[in-house]
Amino acid sequence: MTAPHLVVLSGSGISVESGIETFRASDGLWENHAVEDVATPEAFARDPETVLAFYNRRREQMRAARPNAAHRAIAELETAGFRVSVITQNIDDLHERAGSKSVLHLHGELINARSSVDERMRYPLAKGGIALGDLCDKGSQLRPDVVWFGEAVPLFGEACALVEAADFLLVVGTSLAVVPAATLLHYLPTDAACALVDPNAAALCPPGVQPISAPAGEGVPALAEQWRKAGELLPFSGDLPSGAFLKTTPSSRQ
Repeated sequence: MTAPHLVVLSGSGISVESGIETFRASDGLWENHAVEDVATPEAFARDPETVLAFYNRRREQMRAARPNAAHRAIAELETAGFRVSVITQNIDDLHERAGSKSVLHLHGELINARSSVDERMRYPLAKGGIALGDLCDKGSQLRPDVVWFGEAVPLFGEACALVEAADFLLVVGTSLAVVPAATLLHYLPTDAACALVDPNAAALCPPGVQPISAPAGEGVPALAEQWRKAGELLPFSGDLPSGAFLKTTPSSRQ
């Protein structure tokens, strides 16, 4: 018998509970920087030193953070006999550090540098960051191995294939506003279920998706515990430990 296949699509909301800031604050800035100044190819061409320093700070923040209950609950489902594939919009490594074995980073990874002229040339950053003057083997400046605004998302096809093979899609901590990641829901089989865990899930959920209005650290462990007990991927039914955040509307995909 084939193990049930859970596909998780995670966003910044799952990592914020580990102390990692969300991509963009309510004022439209990220650490007082406009997105256009730190997350575009044009910004890197114009002021590489500022861009490198910005991502070096993000990398330090990532290294100081620890996986939270939601990361751990997802990883533990693998030991419970489920097949788990994680698709994350996050550039941190918290899923891996929690123990998840299959993690696809749609928007790249902070733990790597890559060549600015050949994206196939990647260099692990076990410690430290990237400085101006750090070069790839072809003699070009190294840059963060992340997908900036205006760049293609090279792993999107692989992500689509994972969703197409899912028995259940669990969306955690994302507003479903960033494309192309938000369009992944369109690839889910019609007989597969989908739920979204987020404090604002009721407002964010498209038709056919079950909203679980709770922080990731509460909603995901509660759902994972139900699945472990049942031995199958079922829509959520029950109460969260606190009972304070849960507002669910069971539904089938349309």
